[in-house]
Amino acid sequence: MFTDVVDLRDFYAETVGQVTQRLLRARLRELWPDVRGLRVAGLGYAVPFLRPFVDEAERVMALMPAQQGVLPWPNERANLATLVEEVDLPLPDRAVDRLLIVHALECAEQVRPLLREAWRVLADGGRMIVVVPNRTGLWAQLDRSPFYFGHPYSARQLATLLRANMFTPLREARALYLPPTRSRLLLGTAPTVERLGQRLFNRFAGVAMVEAGKQIYAGVVQPAVAARPRLRVAHSRSTSPAAGRLSSPAPRTTE
Repeated sequence: MFTDVVDLRDFYAETVGQVTQRLLRARLRELWPDVRGLRVAGLGYAVPFLRPFVDEAERVMALMPAQQGVLPWPNERANLATLVEEVDLPLPDRAVDRLLIVHALECAEQVRPLLREAWRVLADGGRMIVVVPNRTGLWAQLDRSPFYFGHPYSARQLATLLRANMFTPLREARALYLPPTRSRLLLGTAPTVERLGQRLFNRFAGVAMVEAGKQIYAGVVQPAVAARPRLRVAHSRSTSPAAGRLSSPAPRTTE
């Protein structure tokens, strides 16, 4: 069961959500320090973490699952968000260079088809980061956390799942050692707690993150699909795509 997009938006608008954004963005930047000229997509509710890439990447897309809902994003410029079926993404093969999956995998009813779609749209040599609730962390245990719903994983379980679905795990990371508190006093200590947690309490992180690459040799060539639906952008929350179009990026060609 997916968390509603409005609930996720409201969480990240609060002080605790803003601190969460900063901590996770820092970890993502360590993994992806430079995305200049690349095509970046987020699947799930990834918009709090895509924003730093908007002015750097060639193209940024926010793909929001139909069961979760969609909101226009970003507010200050042309919409980059669209409603999708997570097991049938309206993108050409090898359409993105970087794919971030957050607030999606743990809630998906069809995990394997979702990962196969991720494999299909990821470019050869591309990278994917999956963020999931850590099964031994407090963020997966407290219902005020946006990572409470769905199936939590350990980093090892996530890596095993990715390996079984034609990805090669490359690096692991963890984040969110402070509980999801609204106390401004405790939130002010978050950077210090984060540093200590990474050194001393790794298994109690709130989220586990795995960066993976595409296993080219493990892929099975799929028959060409005559036509896939175009991306449709949404201007309000809906369970169906709203008017407007966002052109799909052309797949890269190789010599």
